[in-house]
Amino acid sequence: MGGTPTDPIARVAVFSTGTVRMHPEHVGPTRKPTPVWLLTSRRWTEPRPINVFVVEHRDGLVLFDTGQDPASVTDPDYFPGRANKLVNARMAKIHLDPSDTVEANLARLGYRIADVGTAVLSHLHPDHVGGLPVLRHANIVVSRSEWDTLQVPRPQMRGIYRSHIDMPGLTWKLITPEPLGDPDLAPFHEGYDLFDDGSVVLLSTPGHTPGSLSMLVRRTDRAPLLLVGDLTYDARLLAAGQPSGLCDKRVTRSVMEKVNALRYTWPDMAVLPAHDPGSASRLAAAVA
Repeated sequence: MGGTPTDPIARVAVFSTGTVRMHPEHVGPTRKPTPVWLLTSRRWTEPRPINVFVVEHRDGLVLFDTGQDPASVTDPDYFPGRANKLVNARMAKIHLDPSDTVEANLARLGYRIADVGTAVLSHLHPDHVGGLPVLRHANIVVSRSEWDTLQVPRPQMRGIYRSHIDMPGLTWKLITPEPLGDPDLAPFHEGYDLFDDGSVVLLSTPGHTPGSLSMLVRRTDRAPLLLVGDLTYDARLLAAGQPSGLCDKRVTRSVMEKVNALRYTWPDMAVLPAHDPGSASRLAAAVA
């Protein structure tokens, strides 16, 4: 792996495992409760990416999220039960080409699937865990509080499907926030330093789900990057403190305030949501 003595991060890239069309209320902002817009909305957004971020650290290749599983659109039983099928059909319209797999996308970047040492999951929804079947050789990192949502009654009602997550052969690492002792990260005082060098730090950003994580990537002499999963679907809405239509709004507003406070420390920080059409171009500008 690359990196230099002064900068352990050699490269940050992004690819998309297909596209998703959502209801505008899903992206937000909206005053409508989720069941209302889910059942009544007839409008759909333009296709939005299903992003997977790649961080080449000198100690290993890291994925942030693993994208959409092709089986989710080819296997009629991927979402078990009539009610789950109906909810997922109302929630999103997914399109994947045969070339949208994690393996094919990594190959286009010059990597092999075997190069991936760690996959960090922002949360456990299907469009973020789809690559798990090909990552049995890697460490899969998720917050313990997110993992605990598997234990709630009927987790599929929260969009979490155990059969596509807790699969045989996967190596899970469940993390909990630890004191960081880094004043530059205020108001985030706890997190998880993935490589113990401050370059890749996982931050607790609940709201979309109880245990959602974001990943801060810091590089020498370049703008920091904050990969925020589904904390927002549009970086401009995050900057304005406006939650999406699919989250705990009170919790999300509080987390957005913390993220926006962090931007005072680093005004050039690039905020990169998983489904924001502008994420790829902002990343390209930040790493140029």
